[in-house]
Amino acid sequence: MANRPSVHIDLFGPTHFAILLTFPVIAWGLALWCRRSRRAARSIRYSLATFLAVNELIWYVYRIHAEGFRFPNALPLNLCDVMLWVTVVAAYTLKPLAFETAYYAGLAGMSQALLTPDLWTELWSYPTIYFFLAHGMAVATILTIVWGKLAAPRPGSWWKALGILNAYAAAVGLFDAIFKTDYMYLRQKPASASLLDYFGPWPYYLIGAELIALVLFWLLGLPFRNQGRDII
Repeated sequence: MANRPSVHIDLFGPTHFAILLTFPVIAWGLALWCRRSRRAARSIRYSLATFLAVNELIWYVYRIHAEGFRFPNALPLNLCDVMLWVTVVAAYTLKPLAFETAYYAGLAGMSQALLTPDLWTELWSYPTIYFFLAHGMAVATILTIVWGKLAAPRPGSWWKALGILNAYAAAVGLFDAIFKTDYMYLRQKPASASLLDYFGPWPYYLIGAELIALVLFWLLGLPFRNQGRDII
């Protein structure tokens, strides 16, 4: 939502650091389990996908009950909203395009959200708990799939994922322009601290965001540049 108040969190303080550490640890443990058992691997990824979907649907019900349906605001159009559902599809199906989009756009976007969270309620309120659960468990799901050797992005697929991201951003940008919303922070930067603060005002920070995406996608693709897809 645009112009909502930002709630302070001590970035990389003990609480924030513990939250950040929790989800990779969960992913590592689940990935080890996946490697030991084909049957367990399938159950784990189905369970993760179901958790993400149910958690998101509960959030929708909560928002509608608390705030009502408000068009054009409060729609699930931000990158992380969409990438969460792409992650659900990827975990259920292991389809290459869904997984690669989730791996690059989802992992990059949701990791940034976890590192510099744009919160608007108290730290241990339900909206904030939801924020960390949704983003953190989506990251954990993607890492479980990769570390558990359930799937890997195809060489060079980061270019395709970057193209999908830009196409979606263009569509959302058009929506923002028509309805004066700020999905994906395309019209103004988040109130909380973020990497975008280093790239100046609108529209220059959008160029910075594109450069960040380009570098992150390239880095995420490096471990797989000489590998094909590997699915259990």
